[in-house]
Amino acid sequence: MVDNKDLQIRDPFVLPLKSEGNYYLFGSTDKNIWEMGTGFDMYVGTDLQQWDGPFPAFRPDPSFYSEKNFWAPEVYAYRNKYYMFATFRRKDNDLLGTAVLIAETPRGPFLPYSEGPVTPKDWSSLDGTLYIDNEQLPWMVFCHEWQQVKDGQVCAVRLSEDLKVAVGEPIVLFSASEAAWATPFISKRYPNQENYVTDGTYLFRDEEDQLQLLWASFIDNTYALGIARSESGELTGPWIHQEEALYQNDGGHAMVFKTFEDKLLLAIHTPNQTPNERPFFLELEQRNGKIMMKD
Repeated sequence: MVDNKDLQIRDPFVLPLKSEGNYYLFGSTDKNIWEMGTGFDMYVGTDLQQWDGPFPAFRPDPSFYSEKNFWAPEVYAYRNKYYMFATFRRKDNDLLGTAVLIAETPRGPFLPYSEGPVTPKDWSSLDGTLYIDNEQLPWMVFCHEWQQVKDGQVCAVRLSEDLKVAVGEPIVLFSASEAAWATPFISKRYPNQENYVTDGTYLFRDEEDQLQLLWASFIDNTYALGIARSESGELTGPWIHQEEALYQNDGGHAMVFKTFEDKLLLAIHTPNQTPNERPFFLELEQRNGKIMMKD
């Protein structure tokens, strides 16, 4: 068993399976995610505090199209299979992209399913997440990376119903600088441009059936988490950003889920420095139409 305080993980993603009474925890689990990739591990638990594992969820074979930067696996039950959306840096052009993997059970093993990343080949894209719209059509929402566009974007692209390929061209939902809480990111690699970061997108409907979107950026070069609401209730928005960050204590790349006791929890990693990142689970509530940390 491993306790949260001893569990190094970034980008935590929880899949609750009430039929089993188990929570499945996925995330970026390489000891140094900035370098060569080993794969993704998975943990299983019943109380969100102590976990059995790690268990290997994905290991690449020698022909895999990436060998570094294995990031942000998210796992969804869909049409009697389990699909993992995860980010990898391609060997052929050194750009990030989100691909889809498949398994029979949440324990894996997950195997490559899409033909490489389904995000645009000439884009540096990351942190794809699955969204099913009101017509039951699947979309991937992802980030067009700030290193390529300066003002990072949150984008969406329709997926085929089998989740294997993108259908049509991506659309831009918003740019990072549109949120009042986000500030320019000072980068040593890009010192002469004004950078705004987007990463870690996740969508959910709140108790009033409003469509909410979590995403991460920076405040004075400290990792932070924000939230936006679709004014139309549709993926295309327009997106209204809460004026203040939801979490600004050097944590981000979050998602939300309901516990078996019907509590709404935020899963987030903090701090944002390797190897000290740990998973935290924080209760949320809705007040005056806004998603807030519970007092």
